[in-house]
Amino acid sequence: MQTRCSTGLLDALLETPLASRVRRNHGLEHATIHVITGQRPRRLFGHSDAGGFWLWGQVSTQELEAAVFQALTRLRAGEHHLAVHPNCGTNFATAGVAAGLAGALAMFGAEKGWRRRLERLPLAAALATLALILTRPLGNRIQERVTTSGVPGDLEVVEIVPVKRGRWIGHRVVTRG
Repeated sequence: MQTRCSTGLLDALLETPLASRVRRNHGLEHATIHVITGQRPRRLFGHSDAGGFWLWGQVSTQELEAAVFQALTRLRAGEHHLAVHPNCGTNFATAGVAAGLAGALAMFGAEKGWRRRLERLPLAAALATLALILTRPLGNRIQERVTTSGVPGDLEVVEIVPVKRGRWIGHRVVTRG
């Protein structure tokens, strides 16, 4: 019963207007990256918020515009899986927290002194590695359930603004809805 109540609370929080906008923008960001890298592999990274998302990397404004609209169309057509990306920060954070906790667990109860702690290093490495393996699908699940949404709803792209900061090339994709 507690799980159902907790899930209901989480669902309610995720559907607040602010969280919903961030999640939908995050899903559109990932879908856009899938479209762009599906055409030609390259390094891109982004950050989403309630007003849209930033995308940094070697992509022209025209190419980004076409990819954003294709991504939005595909999400609306039911390709919700495009909202989940293997290189999302959610995956890295999930893995990092789990590996850190596993390493800390390995050191729990260790006697004082560097030599005794150093003797536990293989255990810490093994537990951290196991945590990384086990959390790989968990990060994707957290994306699906919490940090992104593959259902854009009434989300629409308002404008795409190119930005250059030193050697960095980026774009601000502004959304509403």
